[in-house]
Order: sequence, then C-alpha cells, then structure tokens
Amino acid sequence: MPDRFDLPAGFRWGVATAAYQIEGAAEEDGRGPSVWDTFSARPGAVRDGHTGAVACDHYHRYPEDIALMKGLGLDGYRFSIAWPRVLPTGTGEVNDAGLAFYDRLVDDLLAAGITPLPTLFHWDLPQALEDAGGWLNRDTAYRFAEYAAVVADRLGDRVPAWITLNEPFVHTVFGYALGTHAPGRALMFEALPVAHHQLLAHGLAASLLHERGLEVMLSNNLTPVWPASDSAEDAAAAEAYDTLHNRLFTDPVLLGTYPDLSALGVPDDIYGAIRPGDTELIHTPGLDSLGVNYYNPTRIAAPTDAGLPFDLVDIPDVPHTAFGWPVVPDGLRQLLTGLKESYGAALPPLTITENGCSVEESTTPDQPRIDFLAAHLDALAQAVAEGIDVRGYYTWSLIDNYEWSEGFSQRFGLVHVDFETQKRTPRASYAWYRELIAAHRARRGR
Repeated sequence: MPDRFDLPAGFRWGVATAAYQIEGAAEEDGRGPSVWDTFSARPGAVRDGHTGAVACDHYHRYPEDIALMKGLGLDGYRFSIAWPRVLPTGTGEVNDAGLAFYDRLVDDLLAAGITPLPTLFHWDLPQALEDAGGWLNRDTAYRFAEYAAVVADRLGDRVPAWITLNEPFVHTVFGYALGTHAPGRALMFEALPVAHHQLLAHGLAASLLHERGLEVMLSNNLTPVWPASDSAEDAAAAEAYDTLHNRLFTDPVLLGTYPDLSALGVPDDIYGAIRPGDTELIHTPGLDSLGVNYYNPTRIAAPTDAGLPFDLVDIPDVPHTAFGWPVVPDGLRQLLTGLKESYGAALPPLTITENGCSVEESTTPDQPRIDFLAAHLDALAQAVAEGIDVRGYYTWSLIDNYEWSEGFSQRFGLVHVDFETQKRTPRASYAWYRELIAAHRARRGR
C-alpha cells in the first residue's frame, strides 16, 4: 500500500468549517435570523440548549484562525458564507456589512497564501425563506441563484472555485424528513421535494458561476452501502438506501436523470416537484469537481416494519468515534473506486471536502484523531494508486465548533477551543497534519 505521503504533485491540503458552526455574531452588523437560530432556541432541540449565537466567535477572531491555518501550511480553506448575513431576508436588499466581512476574510486568506473555497449553502437558510416554505418551496431555488450572483460578483475576482451546496442529503433527511436538524420538520419521504429544489438551486447557481468564469463544485455526504448479509432481501434494502443517500443527489448532476425511486415508494415526479426541463437545468452546467464528504460506510438490513424500506444496522467489530460513528478507513477507497465504476467518464475530478472524527475531550495526546486521519489518507492514496483522480483533501475541522443538534459536545478540531474563553490550543493532530503537509511538499512540491 502506498504510504500516506504518496499523493500527486499539486495535491491540495486544506481544512473545512461552516458559518453557523464557528462565526457567532448572530445579531451583529445586520445579519438576519437563520433556521438554525430558530431551531436552536427551541427547548430540547439541541443538546444542553446550546446555540450558535457565539459559537467560536470567528467573526471577530478570524485573524487568529487564519494564523493557525498559515501555521499548518495549508493550500486551501473551505468555509461557508452565511446567506442571512448577506441577504437578511434571503432576497432583496444586500447587507453590505455582511459582504464586507467575507471581503476581509478572503483578502486575509490570500495574504497568508491560502486559497479560499467558499460554500454558498451549509444549512443556514434565512428564516424568512423558511417562513415562505423553505426548500419545499420551488421559489427558494431561484432566490438561491440570486444570492449566488450577489456573492460571486463581490468576491469572484479573488475566489476561483465555489461549492454550491453542502450535503443536500443530510439537510433533506435530518432537516425535513426526520426533524432532528433545522428547520425541524418531520415529513418522511414527503420531504423529497427538498432534495429536488436544492439540486435545482445548484443547477441555476452553477450556470451563473460558470458565466462568470468560475469553477463549480457540489459536496455531498457519500457512503458505501453494505448489505448486512448475502440475502436477497438485505441486498434489495441496501440498493434502496444507496438510491436515497447517494444516487438521488449524484445521478441528476452527473447523468442528467433521476434514479428509479420505486423501491422507496416515491412517485417519479417526486410528489410533483420535478417539472419539464428541470433535469437539464441541474445537469447541463456540469461540475469542475465533485466534493466528497466521507465519515463511514452504512450497513443495511431488510426492514423489520413497514415504515421504511431498509433498516440501518451497526457495523460489528470496528472501533467507533466519540460520536459513535464506525471507523472504516478502507470505506473511503471503496467509495471512490465505486464512484468511478458507477459514473465512468461522467465522473469529474474529486476533492475530499470533509473527513475527520470527534474525539473524547479527555483523550491525550489526541492519538485517536491522528490514527483516524493517517488511516484515511492511506486509503485515499490507495484509491489514487488505483487510478482515481483526487485533487485535494480538506479535513474536518480546523477548530472545535458547534456540532448542530449535538451542541458543543463533539470535538472535531485540530485545535481545541475553550468555549468559555475562546482560547485556541493546537492539539497533537495539528502538529501531525502540519508535518504531513511539509513532508508531501518536500517530496512532490506544491
């Protein structure tokens, strides 16, 4: 197996964060409320009642965080832009103070030699748009395109590549189907118009970005899906889950068609959401790179009741993160080679836009995180050796942050954050990642 440094010359090393998870300043400089402000204020919605109102105070402390990035020797920084900071009601008048923050962030990143990689939507929909139906409302896709144009026109002279959406699968399922994330709706499969409207938003925005000479990516949480046994029933259940988690969000973008949804019991038009010409709008702009967020495989068994066409079951005999997620590094290799097998020439270059793990606060000296990252980078190097075109790796995350409905209970950072004092303290994994990047450059160059 190739060693962890055996990646191509020009391979890009980065870290990733998201606006609501780190920025704070929720009511400053004209920012409007988002669905996560509303949801996190709901009693019992988030562990310990935590909110992102302050989070890591990155809005005020971003120079310190950029200095940490520079200390790592990063090529790139993946962050997200808060839609309600730019357009407080999701549309209409632009909040210049909000855009000015991202101006400063981009300029300071470039001064530090770090390429910005912004994500336009990382789940913090302006509350005013949710009040009008949110992603169940087709109009939201067109409001997203307007927002994308505003931001690209302000920053596109310095920012060459953009991610439209982060993890539309997770936002659809957790936010609208199960209700465990904002906006907290529990619609089950009737939430699937949310998936289509997000993909439509991606297509509309991608066209606008390409018109401006900018590169376009889309990042989804992808997972290899394993049947729990060799039985035909488990295999059919696994195929149904793969359709929902992976293919529903990838086929329309790469192939221009939706997968067969009959195993999910979903109408072909996804409850009336798909209109003539939509798949062309989603597919035609194309992708310059597909962003892959990988954390673990998913093991599926035949359903035990009529509620869903599959059951999610644990993967036995593997370690688990502090979050309870199974640690299976070779799943990343399987996922990447599987994408090539499924999409062939339609598959664009890949970028790992998230990969990382939460570790217990008491764990010293951060060895589980180092082991996790090393093993996954070994798996990534193996996939590259097998011919998969992967251009970069962005670990999640630079700093401990607000982990959505888990509040501040899960720590993913290369850098420890004391949420009372906001003091940043690099962990052992920070030094390990810095040395890995330096070793790769010494062998391959930037």
